[in-house]
Amino acid sequence: MKIKEIKVKDLEPEKFVKEKIEEISAIVGSDSAINALSGGVDSSTVTMLGHKALGDRLKTYFIDSGLMREDEPERVVSLFEKVGVKVEVVDAQKQFFDALKSITDPEEKREAITQTFYRDVFGKLVRKNGAKFLLQGTILTDVDETVAGIKRQHNILEQLGVDPEKEFGYKIIEPLVQLRKDGVREVAKALGLPALAYNKAPFPGPALAARVIGEVTPERIAVVRKATAIVEEELSDSGAFQCMAILHEDRVTGMRGGKREYGMQIEIRSWESKDARTATPTRLSYDILERLSERITGEVTGVVSVTYNITKKPPSTMEAV
Repeated sequence: MKIKEIKVKDLEPEKFVKEKIEEISAIVGSDSAINALSGGVDSSTVTMLGHKALGDRLKTYFIDSGLMREDEPERVVSLFEKVGVKVEVVDAQKQFFDALKSITDPEEKREAITQTFYRDVFGKLVRKNGAKFLLQGTILTDVDETVAGIKRQHNILEQLGVDPEKEFGYKIIEPLVQLRKDGVREVAKALGLPALAYNKAPFPGPALAARVIGEVTPERIAVVRKATAIVEEELSDSGAFQCMAILHEDRVTGMRGGKREYGMQIEIRSWESKDARTATPTRLSYDILERLSERITGEVTGVVSVTYNITKKPPSTMEAV
């Protein structure tokens, strides 16, 4: 079934919020639901919609996959405590890294994350809570990229013919699926979320696994996590739609202390975009690029090379994996 897009120019945020709260309440009825909060604008918006619709009958979880940015669980839990939403952190690092072991193919990695997330982690939570519904922040761009075969987004199931109730034991509610990122931000504002939440740069569902080319291991995630923190700090005032660090698979020759060092390569990407369908690289000054290079090679152990992506989307995509 074709999804009817609500473009931001046609969106009435307050009306949308009212309709979705009523819709969620009607679907769930007297039952309960659960949702996963990653801290991104989509999941944050769905959490607030669900919280307003269901109150205590919505159980909100932060799944600590081991693939998140520095201090992400603590930041997310703290922010939502301030708006009256209790968030329970679930440590699922072992499940995710076990599932990703020895996998290098991008689509196989995404499928491993999907199965671990929906079947292993949330399947257990559903049985524990007796919940019949999962709220999630799927947006139209996720659907478009998956159905077109550009890249599999981990939250796309029914649009690919996967019946989550049959496969995992619960139904999925996707209140934001008619919107793109710019529309979601307007809805988040209407819900009263702080600017820290609705202005947050997009972050992929597979988290930092989408920024590691090749096998995903705790050690490689630690490298890209540290590089990501540096990139986000240095480019926080750039106005970019999204910025990131990517760890390449191949090692390259470098030198340190007058000796050869066969080290790692980090690629930086920074994008200008409105809805993530198309994007152009941010025109960063050489001084900024030089500072990024010096900090990453100086502060991230084992990195000897830093590059900057200057290719538009398309033909590039915003994430590497």
